[in-house]
Amino acid sequence: MARPQEIFNKKELEKRRLQKRQEKEQRKEERKANASGKSFEDMLAYVDENGNITSTPPDLTRKKSIKAEDVVIGSRNTGSSNPVGDARTGTVSFLQHIQRLWFY
Repeated sequence: MARPQEIFNKKELEKRRLQKRQEKEQRKEERKANASGKSFEDMLAYVDENGNITSTPPDLTRKKSIKAEDVVIGSRNTGSSNPVGDARTGTVSFLQHIQRLWFY
């Protein structure tokens, strides 16, 4: 007795699948019809001196020149990590070879 119900459900699922596919194709055609081709200049975006995104190109007369040596890549060198006056003295009382931890 369950066989006709199974066939009915399969047909309904197939109808829904076909309907979704047709709706998707219709939306695709609408997008293609309404698509306005923008020019390359309309798609460009510029960043001003404050870091804001604008659609107008920057003013080249206000351009600042920066030396390549002044640009910091990575972390700043704030000096030596171990100054001369801060040298540690003492004897090693425990050495763990596996983790290479030294305790004074």
